[in-house]
Amino acid sequence: MMITTLKRMSLLVILAGPLAFLSGCNTMEGLGQDTEELGESIESEAEEHD
Repeated sequence: MMITTLKRMSLLVILAGPLAFLSGCNTMEGLGQDTEELGESIESEAEEHD
């Protein structure tokens, strides 16, 4: 089965993206804090454009 370069690059991005995100926060507590901050910033932007 021949996999094209585009498919390989897509697979790499799909697999590496979550790993890069999770490596940025060393603990589950850090993940929770990062997720909370992301939610707050999205909420803030939504309120500004309301």
